[in-house]
Amino acid sequence: MMITYHCFWLLFWVGQPHQSFSTPLSKRTRGFPEKEKVLELSGNNRKEFNRFKRSWMWNQFFLLEEYTGSDYQYVGKLHSDQDRGDGSLKYILSGDGAGDLFIINENTGDIQATKRLDREVKPVYILRAQAINRRTGRPVEPESEFIIKIHDINDNEPMFTKDVYNASVPEMSDVGTFVVQVTATDADDPTYGNSAKVVYSILQGQPYFSVESESGIIKTALLNMDRENREQYQVVIQAKDMGGQMGGLSGTTTVNITLTDVNDNPPRFPQSTYQFKTPESAPPESPIGRIKANDADVGENAKIEYSITEGDGSDMFGVITDKETQEGVITVKKALDFEKKRLYILKVEATNTHVDPRFLYLGPFKDSTTVRILVEDVDEPPVFSRPAYILEVKEDVPINSIIGTVTAQDPDVAKNPVKYSVDRHTDMDRVFNINSGNGSIFTSKPLDRETLLWHNITVIAAEINNPKQSSRAPVFIKVLDVNDNAPEFAMFYETFVCENAKAEQLIQTLSAVDKDDSFIGHQFSFSLAPEATSGSNFTIQDNRDNTAGIFTRKNRYNRHEMSTYLLPVVISDSDYPVQSSTETVTIRVCACDHRGKMQSCNAEALIHPTGLSTGALIAILLCIIILLVTVVLFAALRRQRKKEPLIISKEDIRDNIVSYNDEGGGEEDTQAFDIGTLRNPEAIEDNKLRRDIVPEALFMPRRTPVVRDNTDVRDFINQRLKENDTDPTAPPYDSLATYAYEGNGSVAESLSSLESVTTDGDQDYDYLSDWGPRFKKLADMYGSVDSDKDS
Repeated sequence: MMITYHCFWLLFWVGQPHQSFSTPLSKRTRGFPEKEKVLELSGNNRKEFNRFKRSWMWNQFFLLEEYTGSDYQYVGKLHSDQDRGDGSLKYILSGDGAGDLFIINENTGDIQATKRLDREVKPVYILRAQAINRRTGRPVEPESEFIIKIHDINDNEPMFTKDVYNASVPEMSDVGTFVVQVTATDADDPTYGNSAKVVYSILQGQPYFSVESESGIIKTALLNMDRENREQYQVVIQAKDMGGQMGGLSGTTTVNITLTDVNDNPPRFPQSTYQFKTPESAPPESPIGRIKANDADVGENAKIEYSITEGDGSDMFGVITDKETQEGVITVKKALDFEKKRLYILKVEATNTHVDPRFLYLGPFKDSTTVRILVEDVDEPPVFSRPAYILEVKEDVPINSIIGTVTAQDPDVAKNPVKYSVDRHTDMDRVFNINSGNGSIFTSKPLDRETLLWHNITVIAAEINNPKQSSRAPVFIKVLDVNDNAPEFAMFYETFVCENAKAEQLIQTLSAVDKDDSFIGHQFSFSLAPEATSGSNFTIQDNRDNTAGIFTRKNRYNRHEMSTYLLPVVISDSDYPVQSSTETVTIRVCACDHRGKMQSCNAEALIHPTGLSTGALIAILLCIIILLVTVVLFAALRRQRKKEPLIISKEDIRDNIVSYNDEGGGEEDTQAFDIGTLRNPEAIEDNKLRRDIVPEALFMPRRTPVVRDNTDVRDFINQRLKENDTDPTAPPYDSLATYAYEGNGSVAESLSSLESVTTDGDQDYDYLSDWGPRFKKLADMYGSVDSDKDS
């Protein structure tokens, strides 16, 4: 690299001081123009300096960037006309980078750059220079400002904004279709030379794509590029500065271009004929097979719709499109019958749902194929002649009478025989039965329309050879009415007649009902029973509207002579056969006032028809009293069974047996609590049973040696302790044994009644009176007992 040194001499013309400034002269140095600048006295200086006339002025230096020499890079020289070379002047440099990046020889004024400079980092440096007197330190020249410009060199290659570009373009596009634009930038100075002038070119990707040299726009360069043949392309673009000339720097980037799909391929079936088999028992909407037309396109352009265009089974079968797999699913629309038709031929068409008009010239975007469907025979259950049967039967039909017939046949070619049966879950009472051979339904029990009008049963028809093949049919049986029920009163009639009643007076109106049906309406007739016709005190008048009235036949009635009349009434219907019944009306004779209002009667129920009689109230009251007495007695017995206190009162100091109700460790634990130690040891040895508890024959107390009469309490305890230590049945843990043994030293001996049970004879309690006043009550009580015994 050629380094050009610029040497600038600052010459001062020494003359008389004056207040005006001189006009600077311009100068060219090594081809770089110098800009003219007038250095004036700074208005900010408080102390005014005298100016001398200069021969020429300078204001800027030029310096090349990226200096690679080993020495400091020479920038220029400052010199004052007042510098006489005796070292009396000193040059000072200040401003951007002064003292660090730029240094000056204070004696000679030479300026040097100490570091490598980069224009792209900082293109211009502004500095200030001044000459001062060494001795006085006062400036001999005003401070002057100058500029150091960094000249650019081509040291930066073009850089793309992205390392990798991704772009797409539709397939089958015309030549020159825009794909993407790439951009590269150069950090060099665009105003100086061609260092930043970038030119684009394609290194890889021809002949499919091209790039505009100035704009970086990539376009298609080949006609009818097909995605189905090749989808991905990788293009390498170069950006070179210096206008693409030799020696220019360059950079590259990669552009990944994808051809997007367009609908330029019609669907095509890989087979001209498809064949499927399906059993005749296939239910509607069930799939029987799948077909698929291939489409080289993808996405929306590959979506296909299937349809049946013609064929003898278009009404029996359908086709739906599986949106996930783009397959056509053949389905059953109606029930198939092998015996009627065994082969169906369909024509199925596949069509693109999204067609691009630009590519219609490539042909129709649809295809068709033939589908053959074979129906297979299966063993089907019998089929009834009707889906449901309705039968009618009169309720008076005799048992085992045939009321109707159901028929079912095997639809298969074999025509297997069928047997019939009644589903007993629908005929729990077994009212009906069926002939298993011919399907005749007959009664097995009497029918009653008034009890049940409809009978709904289910008949099962099954193949004899394969009973699993069966079918069902509902049979609705309606029971028809016959006149088998006699009419009867609509309610129970109990009326009264006043003692002062007059003849031909209406005392009651009767009405009747009939359980049977009548198509023309019921017609009832009322009359007195033949046995009551003569001598009756009442008459019946039929109103011919299914009602009748009871009238008196005489004047005045006496309740003391006859308090109640029973009037038999015959009710007949008009149907065939005629049914009649005899109902009884109870008529009581009562005392009435002059207006005919009843006042008293033998039957209190007539006075208060909705209340209770006095006798009934008394009976209810007695029952309540008896119930209360029973509850009180029961409660008293329960209280007596409860635990009684040890001493009932202060006056009663007799011995009492205290029951602790301790059950121990369960029914099997017979040694949890042994009260045998509370008894007299001598009594235990005699194996005498207690009289206050039920003896247990299976439990025998453990044998212990007899304690002698002269054994005191200490010897007794030691002996019991030794027995427990040597007893193998004793528990392995520490336990507390309570014996309640008083010893034989007491004068009164034991007062417990537990010991008295072992005494066969009566005891003498006269000695209690000798014990003092404290035992007086006890002596009187036991002494009186003895006197009672004697008496």
